[in-house]
Amino acid sequence: MADNTGNQEAVERGQLSVVRADVDGIVVLGLRGEIDYQSVGALTRGMPPMDPATGSGARVVVDLSGVTFMDSSGVNALVAAHHATRSARGWLRLAGAHGAVLRTMRLVGLESVTPCHPTVEEALAA
Repeated sequence: MADNTGNQEAVERGQLSVVRADVDGIVVLGLRGEIDYQSVGALTRGMPPMDPATGSGARVVVDLSGVTFMDSSGVNALVAAHHATRSARGWLRLAGAHGAVLRTMRLVGLESVTPCHPTVEEALAA
């Protein structure tokens, strides 16, 4: 995964950095920082465009291993991304969630909406 050191200052201020990579035709979004109502736009802008009319949906893995906090804004954005990818005949997988982020995902049942994997490698291979 590409390292985006230009986002380090933003991460230190509690914001969110998004690094987008392509791995064998699968979009991998590497997130670092906090996902809340102020930063969730970075996540939504990082998602690839979806076109349900063409049915050429994107396959997306969101790497949450660098996320230290996620509120309902992040949960809602991930649910919306899941629905958008499915509508376009693609898929969304989550990877690397831990600590408070994993607890939040479990509390709201996000794991029942979209597949969650311990690592990006496992999400890519699933």
